[in-house]
Amino acid sequence: MIKKYEVLSNVQKSGIVAVVRGSSADDAYKTSVACIKGGVKAIEVAFTAPHADKTIEKLSEEYADDDSVIIGAGTVLEPESARLALMAGAEFVVSPSFNQEVAKMCNLYGVSYIAGCFSPREAQLAMEYGVEVVKIFPAGLTGVKTISEFKGPFPQMEIMPSGGVSLDNLADWFKDGAFVVGVGGQLVGPAKTGDYAQVTENAKKFHDAFAKLNA
Repeated sequence: MIKKYEVLSNVQKSGIVAVVRGSSADDAYKTSVACIKGGVKAIEVAFTAPHADKTIEKLSEEYADDDSVIIGAGTVLEPESARLALMAGAEFVVSPSFNQEVAKMCNLYGVSYIAGCFSPREAQLAMEYGVEVVKIFPAGLTGVKTISEFKGPFPQMEIMPSGGVSLDNLADWFKDGAFVVGVGGQLVGPAKTGDYAQVTENAKKFHDAFAKLNA
């Protein structure tokens, strides 16, 4: 299997992508490790965190022998950041919006680009540029029926809702057809006060909730 599809398969198996921002490189690293310890092993290190590429590189090296851990880059707005992320070892790239040049960069290096979209036109354009998974963002504004609505005209579209996903509505998103979900504050929020143990506990809850859906 082509590497990028192996990565997407592992992301789907994880079910939850932890959106890690972090106030510093150390904070982003500790938050990511806390998520992994709790069973959420698909990590999206946002480029809003200082030196995000260094965090991605450190995590990629540390978990190089664990195929269940997938380290990606988030909030990638332009091709320069995409290249930094890819050179650091990011296995997937996520953006809050669609950028054609980022899509080209990811295609060139054989890495999946999960592009944020909010309209059918944006989603169609993203797919035309080779995007395998469309990120509906912010999903909290659209509601849990968004996926089935998009899949009406685009039945082939794989969708990751992000923004507004919680333990309370997790099952609803997957019932509506989510490929995977992105979770930020509901999962990693306690890291803002340095409570990484609670991040791990939150990760366990999300991991267990997803596992029950597939039991």
